[in-house]
Amino acid sequence: MIMAEKLLKITLKKSLIGSLPKQRATAAALGLGKISSSTIRKDNGVTRGMIRRIEHLVSVEEVS
Repeated sequence: MIMAEKLLKITLKKSLIGSLPKQRATAAALGLGKISSSTIRKDNGVTRGMIRRIEHLVSVEEVS
């Protein structure tokens, strides 16, 4: 039986102005540039770690 991959929808909720360069780089690596921009990524350890670094700037929801 093939299990469906879990996906996360990540949305930038706050501005990157005033944030640390590492946080800006993390948002860019996730594909987030402007406020309200969203991206869908696989739910894995790498993605979760990136979200953890900028959790105060983004909102996350599971997508099936």
